[in-house]
Amino acid sequence: MTLQLINSRFMARVMQETKVLEIQNLTFGYKNAPLLYENLSLHVKVGEVLCILGASGSGKSTLFELITGNLKPKSGDINSQNLSQIFQDPYTSFHPTYSILEQISDVCKLDGYKELCKSLELDIKFLEKKPHELSGGQLQRCSILRALLMHPKLLLADEPTSALDNINQLEVMKLLMKFLDRLGILLITHDENLANWCANRIIRL
Repeated sequence: MTLQLINSRFMARVMQETKVLEIQNLTFGYKNAPLLYENLSLHVKVGEVLCILGASGSGKSTLFELITGNLKPKSGDINSQNLSQIFQDPYTSFHPTYSILEQISDVCKLDGYKELCKSLELDIKFLEKKPHELSGGQLQRCSILRALLMHPKLLLADEPTSALDNINQLEVMKLLMKFLDRLGILLITHDENLANWCANRIIRL
């Protein structure tokens, strides 16, 4: 076995063990309401999908707000590497009057976007269109493209398939999982079948 092969396998193992999110003893609740979390601890590593499963109002989206820093915990620690997000409704995550490419270029560099489009099975010509000119599945692929061009180590996926039909739901999740060699995914969903299919671990709220 060559030294180069040994080193590549060692680096691959190190990447798989890298924590891209670590939450320790998180406690949070809204004012005059019961605590949503009390001493919650979890982590996400490169190469895995951790699913947060629960009904509406159980605190799934609040957890993302805490991770991104939009909300502050009452106590506990949240440490994450570079992150990006994919939202539930792709139509509300893009401005209606500008092209997809204009909007993506406003938030990140376009280096390598053509190669990523191929991986996402996304026709480059769609990027010249406005959101309403695309189907839900096409537009969600654009959302994934935008998120990946930010070079995240942690991908926060908030119900990314719930606005799609069954065929597009499966295709979108398969596309996301193609990139697990470089990142970890924290997935919010209320769909138990989806969670059981794609998650390495599931936390129920």
